[in-house]
Amino acid sequence: FLPKNLRKHVAVIYRFARQADDIADEGNYSVEQRLERLNNYKKELSDALQKKYKEPFWEIFCLTVDKFNLTPQLFFDLLSAFEQDIHKTRYDSSDELLDYCKRSANPVGRIILEFFNIRDVKALQYSDAICTALQLTNFYQDVSIDWLKGRIYLPVSDMKEFNIDETKFAEKKCDENFTRVMKIQIEKTYNLFNEGKNLLPLLPRRLRFQIRLTILGGAEILKKIEKLKYDVLNFRPKLSIIDYAKLFFKAVI
Repeated sequence: FLPKNLRKHVAVIYRFARQADDIADEGNYSVEQRLERLNNYKKELSDALQKKYKEPFWEIFCLTVDKFNLTPQLFFDLLSAFEQDIHKTRYDSSDELLDYCKRSANPVGRIILEFFNIRDVKALQYSDAICTALQLTNFYQDVSIDWLKGRIYLPVSDMKEFNIDETKFAEKKCDENFTRVMKIQIEKTYNLFNEGKNLLPLLPRRLRFQIRLTILGGAEILKKIEKLKYDVLNFRPKLSIIDYAKLFFKAVI
Protein backbone atom coordinates (compact mmCIF):
# COMPACT_ATOMS: atom_id res chain seq x y z
CA PHE A 1 0.00 0.00 0.00
CA LEU A 2 3.03 2.29 -0.04
CA PRO A 3 3.13 5.02 -2.69
CA LYS A 4 5.13 3.83 -5.68
CA ASN A 5 7.85 6.45 -5.23
CA LEU A 6 8.63 5.15 -1.72
CA ARG A 7 8.79 1.42 -2.36
CA LYS A 8 12.41 1.13 -3.47
CA HIS A 9 13.52 3.35 -0.59
CA VAL A 10 11.64 1.28 1.99
CA ALA A 11 13.21 -1.82 0.39
CA VAL A 12 16.67 -0.32 0.97
CA ILE A 13 15.91 0.23 4.67
CA TYR A 14 14.49 -3.28 4.91
CA ARG A 15 17.70 -4.68 3.43
CA PHE A 16 19.73 -2.76 6.02
CA ALA A 17 17.71 -4.26 8.87
CA ARG A 18 17.56 -7.74 7.32
CA GLN A 19 21.33 -7.90 6.93
CA ALA A 20 21.90 -6.81 10.53
CA ASP A 21 19.32 -9.27 11.84
CA ASP A 22 20.93 -12.12 9.92
CA ILE A 23 24.31 -11.25 11.43
CA ALA A 24 22.80 -11.38 14.91
CA ASP A 25 20.63 -14.47 14.50
CA GLU A 26 21.54 -16.66 11.52
CA GLY A 27 24.35 -19.09 10.81
CA ASN A 28 26.60 -21.14 13.08
CA TYR A 29 28.66 -18.33 14.56
CA SER A 30 29.81 -17.95 18.15
CA VAL A 31 28.68 -15.02 20.29
CA GLU A 32 32.09 -13.40 19.84
CA GLN A 33 31.97 -13.79 16.07
CA ARG A 34 28.47 -12.34 15.86
CA LEU A 35 29.46 -9.33 17.95
CA GLU A 36 32.54 -8.76 15.82
CA ARG A 37 30.58 -8.98 12.57
CA LEU A 38 27.89 -6.63 13.89
CA ASN A 39 30.53 -4.14 15.06
CA ASN A 40 31.99 -4.23 11.55
CA TYR A 41 28.53 -3.57 10.13
CA LYS A 42 28.11 -0.64 12.52
CA LYS A 43 31.44 0.79 11.38
CA GLU A 44 30.36 0.44 7.74
CA LEU A 45 27.23 2.42 8.63
CA SER A 46 29.27 5.15 10.34
CA ASP A 47 31.66 5.34 7.41
CA ALA A 48 28.82 5.46 4.90
CA LEU A 49 27.20 8.40 6.67
CA GLN A 50 30.55 10.16 6.17
CA LYS A 51 30.41 9.29 2.45
CA LYS A 52 32.95 6.47 2.71
CA TYR A 53 31.32 3.45 1.11
CA LYS A 54 32.67 -0.07 1.51
CA GLU A 55 30.25 -1.40 -1.11
CA PRO A 56 27.58 0.01 -3.48
CA PHE A 57 24.72 -0.80 -1.10
CA TRP A 58 25.91 1.82 1.37
CA GLU A 59 25.89 4.57 -1.24
CA ILE A 60 22.33 3.65 -2.20
CA PHE A 61 21.41 3.54 1.50
CA CYS A 62 22.79 7.04 2.06
CA LEU A 63 20.95 8.40 -0.98
CA THR A 64 17.71 7.29 0.69
CA VAL A 65 18.74 8.71 4.09
CA ASP A 66 19.64 12.07 2.54
CA LYS A 67 16.64 12.29 0.23
CA PHE A 68 14.17 11.91 3.10
CA ASN A 69 16.32 13.45 5.85
CA LEU A 70 16.09 10.27 7.90
CA THR A 71 17.50 10.40 11.43
CA PRO A 72 20.80 8.43 11.52
CA GLN A 73 20.46 7.61 15.21
CA LEU A 74 17.43 5.43 14.45
CA PHE A 75 19.66 3.03 12.52
CA PHE A 76 22.22 2.87 15.31
CA ASP A 77 19.35 2.15 17.72
CA LEU A 78 18.33 -0.82 15.59
CA LEU A 79 21.87 -2.14 15.59
CA SER A 80 21.99 -1.72 19.36
CA ALA A 81 18.91 -3.95 19.69
CA PHE A 82 20.35 -6.58 17.34
CA GLU A 83 23.53 -6.58 19.41
CA GLN A 84 21.50 -7.04 22.58
CA ASP A 85 19.81 -10.08 21.05
CA ILE A 86 23.21 -11.73 20.80
CA HIS A 87 24.11 -11.63 24.47
CA LYS A 88 20.92 -10.91 26.46
CA THR A 89 18.34 -13.67 26.81
CA ARG A 90 16.37 -12.67 29.94
CA TYR A 91 14.63 -9.44 31.00
CA ASP A 92 14.27 -8.64 34.69
CA SER A 93 11.35 -6.21 34.34
CA SER A 94 8.79 -4.70 32.01
CA ASP A 95 10.94 -1.58 31.87
CA GLU A 96 13.84 -3.59 30.46
CA LEU A 97 11.59 -5.04 27.79
CA LEU A 98 10.23 -1.60 26.91
CA ASP A 99 13.76 -0.28 26.61
CA TYR A 100 14.55 -3.08 24.17
CA CYS A 101 11.40 -2.30 22.15
CA LYS A 102 12.41 1.36 22.10
CA ARG A 103 15.44 0.34 20.03
CA SER A 104 14.26 -2.82 18.25
CA ALA A 105 10.79 -1.74 17.07
CA ASN A 106 10.10 1.95 17.59
CA PRO A 107 12.79 3.17 15.14
CA VAL A 108 11.00 1.35 12.31
CA GLY A 109 7.78 3.29 12.88
CA ARG A 110 9.65 6.56 13.17
CA ILE A 111 11.52 5.91 9.92
CA ILE A 112 8.22 5.25 8.12
CA LEU A 113 6.79 8.51 9.47
CA GLU A 114 9.89 10.37 8.32
CA PHE A 115 9.36 9.00 4.81
CA PHE A 116 6.07 10.92 4.92
CA ASN A 117 7.74 13.90 6.63
CA ILE A 118 5.66 13.39 9.78
CA ARG A 119 7.79 14.56 12.72
CA ASP A 120 5.23 15.79 15.23
CA VAL A 121 6.15 14.74 18.78
CA LYS A 122 2.69 13.32 19.53
CA ALA A 123 2.67 11.35 16.28
CA LEU A 124 6.03 9.84 17.15
CA GLN A 125 4.81 8.86 20.62
CA TYR A 126 1.71 7.17 19.22
CA SER A 127 3.85 5.39 16.64
CA ASP A 128 6.12 4.15 19.44
CA ALA A 129 3.10 2.70 21.25
CA ILE A 130 2.04 0.78 18.13
CA CYS A 131 5.52 -0.54 17.39
CA THR A 132 6.14 -1.58 20.99
CA ALA A 133 2.77 -3.36 21.05
CA LEU A 134 3.62 -5.18 17.81
CA GLN A 135 7.01 -6.25 19.17
CA LEU A 136 5.48 -7.52 22.41
CA THR A 137 2.74 -9.33 20.48
CA ASN A 138 5.43 -11.08 18.46
CA PHE A 139 7.17 -12.11 21.67
CA TYR A 140 3.99 -13.66 23.06
CA GLN A 141 3.23 -15.32 19.72
CA ASP A 142 6.72 -16.87 19.64
CA VAL A 143 7.21 -17.90 23.28
CA SER A 144 7.81 -21.54 22.36
CA ILE A 145 10.12 -20.67 19.44
CA ASP A 146 12.17 -18.21 21.49
CA TRP A 147 12.53 -20.78 24.27
CA LEU A 148 14.17 -23.16 21.82
CA LYS A 149 16.62 -20.35 20.98
CA GLY A 150 17.36 -19.92 24.69
CA ARG A 151 15.40 -16.69 25.06
CA ILE A 152 12.50 -15.63 27.27
CA TYR A 153 10.79 -12.30 26.68
CA LEU A 154 8.50 -12.38 29.72
CA PRO A 155 9.54 -10.15 32.64
CA VAL A 156 11.39 -12.21 35.23
CA SER A 157 9.82 -10.09 38.00
CA ASP A 158 6.32 -11.10 36.89
CA MET A 159 7.35 -14.75 36.64
CA LYS A 160 8.77 -14.68 40.16
CA GLU A 161 5.65 -13.02 41.52
CA PHE A 162 3.59 -15.99 40.33
CA ASN A 163 6.20 -18.64 41.19
CA ILE A 164 7.02 -19.51 37.60
CA ASP A 165 10.43 -20.98 36.90
CA GLU A 166 11.90 -22.06 33.60
CA THR A 167 10.87 -25.68 34.02
CA LYS A 168 7.40 -24.53 32.90
CA PHE A 169 8.86 -23.71 29.48
CA ALA A 170 10.79 -26.96 29.24
CA GLU A 171 7.76 -29.01 30.27
CA LYS A 172 5.36 -26.81 28.26
CA LYS A 173 3.17 -26.58 31.31
CA CYS A 174 0.57 -23.83 30.98
CA ASP A 175 -0.89 -23.82 34.49
CA GLU A 176 -2.97 -21.18 36.25
CA ASN A 177 0.03 -19.08 37.26
CA PHE A 178 1.47 -19.01 33.75
CA THR A 179 -1.96 -18.05 32.44
CA ARG A 180 -2.16 -15.14 34.88
CA VAL A 181 1.25 -13.83 33.83
CA MET A 182 0.31 -14.01 30.17
CA LYS A 183 -3.00 -12.28 30.83
CA ILE A 184 -1.18 -9.35 32.46
CA GLN A 185 1.14 -9.00 29.44
CA ILE A 186 -1.73 -9.16 26.96
CA GLU A 187 -3.72 -6.47 28.79
CA LYS A 188 -0.72 -4.13 28.77
CA THR A 189 -0.28 -4.70 25.06
CA TYR A 190 -3.94 -3.98 24.29
CA ASN A 191 -3.52 -0.67 26.12
CA LEU A 192 -0.54 0.21 23.91
CA PHE A 193 -2.51 -0.57 20.75
CA ASN A 194 -5.38 1.61 21.99
CA GLU A 195 -2.99 4.48 22.68
CA GLY A 196 -1.42 4.05 19.27
CA LYS A 197 -4.78 4.39 17.50
CA ASN A 198 -4.52 8.13 18.18
CA LEU A 199 -1.93 8.22 15.40
CA LEU A 200 -4.44 7.35 12.67
CA PRO A 201 -6.09 10.78 12.24
CA LEU A 202 -2.61 12.31 11.81
CA LEU A 203 -1.72 10.14 8.80
CA PRO A 204 -2.35 10.52 5.06
CA ARG A 205 -5.08 8.24 3.73
CA ARG A 206 -3.03 5.35 2.31
CA LEU A 207 -0.67 5.16 5.26
CA ARG A 208 -3.63 5.45 7.66
CA PHE A 209 -5.22 2.37 6.05
CA GLN A 210 -1.99 0.39 6.25
CA ILE A 211 -1.37 1.25 9.91
CA ARG A 212 -4.98 0.54 10.83
CA LEU A 213 -4.66 -2.88 9.20
CA THR A 214 -1.40 -3.49 11.09
CA ILE A 215 -3.01 -2.62 14.43
CA LEU A 216 -5.96 -4.89 13.69
CA GLY A 217 -3.60 -7.73 12.80
CA GLY A 218 -1.65 -7.37 16.04
CA ALA A 219 -4.81 -7.21 18.13
CA GLU A 220 -6.17 -10.29 16.36
CA ILE A 221 -3.09 -12.28 17.41
CA LEU A 222 -3.75 -11.23 21.02
CA LYS A 223 -7.36 -12.42 20.68
CA LYS A 224 -6.15 -15.77 19.38
CA ILE A 225 -3.86 -16.10 22.40
CA GLU A 226 -6.87 -15.49 24.62
CA LYS A 227 -8.85 -18.14 22.73
CA LEU A 228 -5.99 -20.57 23.34
CA LYS A 229 -6.38 -19.81 27.05
CA TYR A 230 -2.91 -18.24 26.92
CA ASP A 231 -1.22 -21.56 26.16
CA VAL A 232 1.58 -20.20 23.97
CA LEU A 233 3.88 -22.92 25.30
CA ASN A 234 2.15 -25.55 23.16
CA PHE A 235 0.54 -23.49 20.41
CA ARG A 236 1.66 -20.65 18.15
CA PRO A 237 -1.26 -18.45 17.08
CA LYS A 238 -1.14 -17.11 13.54
CA LEU A 239 -3.44 -15.40 11.08
CA SER A 240 -5.13 -17.44 8.34
CA ILE A 241 -6.05 -16.22 4.87
CA ILE A 242 -9.63 -15.85 6.09
CA ASP A 243 -8.40 -13.74 9.03
CA TYR A 244 -6.51 -11.46 6.64
CA ALA A 245 -9.61 -11.07 4.46
CA LYS A 246 -11.76 -10.18 7.45
CA LEU A 247 -9.21 -7.71 8.77
CA PHE A 248 -8.83 -6.10 5.35
CA PHE A 249 -12.60 -5.61 5.13
CA LYS A 250 -12.71 -4.26 8.69
CA ALA A 251 -9.91 -1.81 7.91
CA VAL A 252 -11.76 -0.60 4.80
CA ILE A 253 -15.01 0.09 6.59
